[in-house]
Amino acid sequence: MAYTDPQSVTINSVATSMARVGSANPTTIGTFKTATGDYTLEVRQNQTAARFRREYRLTQKKVAADPISAVQKEVSASVILAVDEPKWGFSDTELTYLFSALNGALSASTNAKFTQLLGGEL
Repeated sequence: MAYTDPQSVTINSVATSMARVGSANPTTIGTFKTATGDYTLEVRQNQTAARFRREYRLTQKKVAADPISAVQKEVSASVILAVDEPKWGFSDTELTYLFSALNGALSASTNAKFTQLLGGEL
């Protein structure tokens, strides 16, 4: 089953709509973009003989000045949620518990732990 078209995410309190722009392979990648191309959402699924890896990736592109040359260049950043699991042994419910625990830890109160992650703390 595919994600609905369009997809919407809220970025800095602004709902951002992204239309489906294609699939590299209907069973492995779904891609959604804003009309301006500034934001892309990719939903991916890969598998090996023993594992599934599923990703939900939000990417932002923008033009910014290179701090050394001051030349304006396109840059991008992504935040990725990945689920890596064996093909057997874990239920969807157990994986949802893990996601909820991680999401709760990173988003608790002021996103302090995520800020620590961005700061390079270990």
